[in-house]
Amino acid sequence: MAYNNRGNGYSGIGEYARAIQDYSESINIEPHDAKPFNNRGVAYQRTGEYDRAIADFDAAISIDPNYVNAFANRGETYQKKGEFTLALKDFDDAIRLRPELAVLWNERCWTRAVIGELQAALADCNEAMRLEPSGAAATFDSRGLIYLKMGEWKLAVADFSSALRLDPKLASARYGRGLAKLKSGDQTGGKVDTAAAKVIEHDIDDRFSHYGLH
Repeated sequence: MAYNNRGNGYSGIGEYARAIQDYSESINIEPHDAKPFNNRGVAYQRTGEYDRAIADFDAAISIDPNYVNAFANRGETYQKKGEFTLALKDFDDAIRLRPELAVLWNERCWTRAVIGELQAALADCNEAMRLEPSGAAATFDSRGLIYLKMGEWKLAVADFSSALRLDPKLASARYGRGLAKLKSGDQTGGKVDTAAAKVIEHDIDDRFSHYGLH
């Protein structure tokens, strides 16, 4: 456990190469412990090595088929690869294991929103809101994306604004609100928001293009 714990420390400060070394040492010592596989997978994900990350999450799940974090982390990695059907399956399994966790409902909400399953996505986001009544920036952001795709501009602006109150640097909410304002005829406000979003994340417009939104 010592190597795994030190790896967590390195990962916490963004020193992923050192974290990966420690997790690998932990795996060599305890090859049947799922935790260092999951943790190393997270480190690989954060360095963009998605296939290695997925291999580690696969290993963690094979050791512990009820390891909810590994399912959730693998789902997030599939999201980053654009493999949304596989991501949905992982979030289904994660929710089956821990249905009380709002973050899991939001992850599935966002994935469904991206691929256009809007009514199912809305139900997932609303469940996340029910579980976490105070709201989370990510959930407001996801529901804003749904309303944006539905053409409900006012509702989209309201949710993106709620997300930004909780996390003012959330580029996707800033850009999404800008698009909703532009679509509703607020050209000045829309341009201000989209420009501000690009300062935070310079290629945010490309990301939204992949969602089918420009």
